[in-house]
Amino acid sequence: MIILREIRESEYSLLKDFLYEAIFIPEGVEPPAQEITEQPELKLYYEEFGTGRADRCIVAEGDGRVIGAVWTRIMNDYGHVDDDTPSFAISLYKEYRGKGIGTELMKRMLELLGKDGFKRASLAVQKANYAVRMYEKVGFRTVDETNEEYIMVCDL
Repeated sequence: MIILREIRESEYSLLKDFLYEAIFIPEGVEPPAQEITEQPELKLYYEEFGTGRADRCIVAEGDGRVIGAVWTRIMNDYGHVDDDTPSFAISLYKEYRGKGIGTELMKRMLELLGKDGFKRASLAVQKANYAVRMYEKVGFRTVDETNEEYIMVCDL
């Protein structure tokens, strides 16, 4: 059984691991070293988490451990649209993907952000990432794009 719950402060360090898991690796490409999460543009996803007004995290717990997480912050990341819109990050360990857990995490977070008074949320996703369909299914739409990524927004 999978349980969705808010993250505990003692678990904040897990966000760094889930950030690494969230990095989209196209088929046939060698994964980067774990240390990539120390780069400044990636540290902003987890550093000092819990101090910002949009710092929220819901984890999925199964098999006696945290197996996935969705978290938001207002940060100047790839999916940043403005200073009032939280950006999403989501990740599940590989063996738990494709089972609907990510969709449930996304829905729960969108509800939470709406209750918190946010008007919309954003994210950036590689065009080749299979998760694009899930994001559309829960209400995100593409508002901008680069050569490699879609910038998506969901009105709450």
